[in-house]
Amino acid sequence: MRESEVSAREKFECAACGSDAHWNPSKSALVCPHCGTTNQATLDPQTGNVRESDLASALRNLPGSCRGWDVERLSVRCQSCKAVSVLAPSRVAQKCDFCGSAQVVPLEQIRAPIRPESVLPFKLGEPQVREMVRAWYRNRWFAPSRLKQVAVTDTVKGVYLPYWTFDAFAHADWTAEAGYHYYETETYQDSNGQRQTRRVQKTRWEGASGSVEHFFDDELVAASKGVDPGLLTKIEPFPTKELVPYDAGYVAGWVVEQYQIDLLSAAQRSHGAMTQAMESMSASKVPGDTHRNLRVQVSFSRQTFKHTLLPVWLLTFCYGRKSYQLLVNGHTGEIAGKRPWSFVKLFFFVLALIAGCLLIALAAQSR
Repeated sequence: MRESEVSAREKFECAACGSDAHWNPSKSALVCPHCGTTNQATLDPQTGNVRESDLASALRNLPGSCRGWDVERLSVRCQSCKAVSVLAPSRVAQKCDFCGSAQVVPLEQIRAPIRPESVLPFKLGEPQVREMVRAWYRNRWFAPSRLKQVAVTDTVKGVYLPYWTFDAFAHADWTAEAGYHYYETETYQDSNGQRQTRRVQKTRWEGASGSVEHFFDDELVAASKGVDPGLLTKIEPFPTKELVPYDAGYVAGWVVEQYQIDLLSAAQRSHGAMTQAMESMSASKVPGDTHRNLRVQVSFSRQTFKHTLLPVWLLTFCYGRKSYQLLVNGHTGEIAGKRPWSFVKLFFFVLALIAGCLLIALAAQSR
């Protein structure tokens, strides 16, 4: 690609005024934030398939052509939450988009990161997300009344989070002792010295073995350090079937977090999760009423991976001395967040419960 072509892709110039156009989720197009012109860029999700890469080959030696962002980007690291944000060179990062800290410093990398193969474009726009966040706050019954004023929704930010996805065909051979319950009648003496009978459960153990096969498709491993992993799990899943081949135009004007969990570490996590899943599947195949000494030998083949970017709307706010985070799935609208509790509201709620229980008890006694 010629240098002039690279420059043009980096800027995504508006055809009307020449300013930088940004990806607009509401219009599914590049829109100029200055003049409002919708630019019909060459972003066609149907023009290609998302590529799956062989995991074993990548772990040995990933080609240099698969690294970098395809456009000029500036990486900065937050000294507080350790998130690495990837920005356009023209943008000056004054505060971290993830935690709000001002401790943001440039990051010099020895090796370029693996370029994403795919991206899930934002589907929900900021106005729609603001309304969803306001509704979420209204439904937090035991939150402090001042929360709605403190956690202003105009601080909502859209970010692309890094994920690895893994595919694999798994085969498990298992052996176990299958237990079959049966009952016998036995006699015993009670505390008064009287002979009594009772049924006693016993277990007959038999050897058992078998095999299980399963194909894991797009098993997700989050590679973010900027968001709470527990909250991120709550807004999953993301519809990975709707991934499109990566094009820098989709992330134009948006903050992108660079992965902080590398391919090897992510593959090990995915391998562990798949192994646990195969052990659970094997356990469900053991006949009888119970089992023990289950041993499972798992092997994997046809292992592939993708590096992808997934859309999340992020709200970080401070209440008192604590910082809270709220996440919105940028495609499905699923919300998860943390917020402070009003001890005054909780106190009166508990009092109301106690009073209600006392009234019920008094009413029962008067009958």
